Amino acid sequence: MDSGDYKYIWQASDWPNWRFDLAELAGPMAEVSNAQGLLMGRLADVRMALRDQASLAVLTDEVVKTSEIEGEQLNVKSVRASIARRLGMDIGALAPVDRHVEGVVEMVLDAIANCHAPASRERLFGWHAALFPTGYSRLSRIKVGAWRDDASGPMQVVSGPIDRQKVHFEAPPAERLEAETSRFLDWLNGASNTPPLLKAGIGHLWFVTLHPFDDGNGRIARAIGDLLLSRADGSSQRFYSLSAQIQRERKAYYDILERTQKQSMDVTVWLAWFLDTLHRAVGQAQHVLDAVLTKTRFWQRWATMPLNERQVKLLNKLLDGFEGKLTSSKWAAIARCSPDTALRDINHLLARGVLRKTDAGGRSTSYELNDLPK
Repeated sequence: MDSGDYKYIWQASDWPNWRFDLAELAGPMAEVSNAQGLLMGRLADVRMALRDQASLAVLTDEVVKTSEIEGEQLNVKSVRASIARRLGMDIGALAPVDRHVEGVVEMVLDAIANCHAPASRERLFGWHAALFPTGYSRLSRIKVGAWRDDASGPMQVVSGPIDRQKVHFEAPPAERLEAETSRFLDWLNGASNTPPLLKAGIGHLWFVTLHPFDDGNGRIARAIGDLLLSRADGSSQRFYSLSAQIQRERKAYYDILERTQKQSMDVTVWLAWFLDTLHRAVGQAQHVLDAVLTKTRFWQRWATMPLNERQVKLLNKLLDGFEGKLTSSKWAAIARCSPDTALRDINHLLARGVLRKTDAGGRSTSYELNDLPK
């Protein structure tokens, strides 16, 4: 049977016998492995505290971006604080607890830190319940911690206004979910001849194709991918974020998913995209590590200089990538102080060589960090 005889891959007679061209994927797999080796080599040369800081930055990105892909904005400070609490890291003042943030953090950390534990239906139900602590998805009540029942009709992925919606995908009927998810979990937990990186790509695709929950399927599919990638890495720490890279390429992600779910069981093209995206994610992690090292060395350099809370706050904002130009008026607004106080703060840092005036002209003088330590 070819793909012209059915609309979605789960309707194929050979479902779910995934096929791929290993020779075609060998090169991309080697490139990912090489990039991972270079990253881990750099991490091996830094102190444990810096490794923890890099992991915290990446995990924060993972949690925030896996939600952004689905159009949900989480408070970054709350996410970072929640992860730090669970990892036993001291990051100073902590943001207030947000139960929606806590749920996504619990799922992502469980997938990575407990990657070798079996993935069971109860574990997936727990992840789903953590994502929807109120039993609602936005304004709609959903089944939480249980497979969908299709009481309102087939599970479809749609876009566009209500009167002109386009159906991108329709998932298997709810009556098939017990058998389908059991088969999926047996494969997920069982031994396999499939290379680990390819298994992560297939696991992601397989689960999101089943779409077994009323909502949250994409986030859980990416968590399953993280679990399988952590097994492949042999590490319970994460130093790159695939979800962050998918968010940067969100349209391409949805396009390749839709095409793959309407084609044959040969998923070579999907796996090639998955590996290329993973390669870019690992490359992006080098920039995250650069930022962590730069920030750490900056504070080591100025450790003996007395600074007030306002100065520490604004310097951290500059180190984290301040958008736009930092002027004295912006300083006053962010630090919630008077313009005179802001100017005194800035002049103190100018005199010590921490800040300098930018070369760019304009009506307002702006400031930037002086030469950062390499």
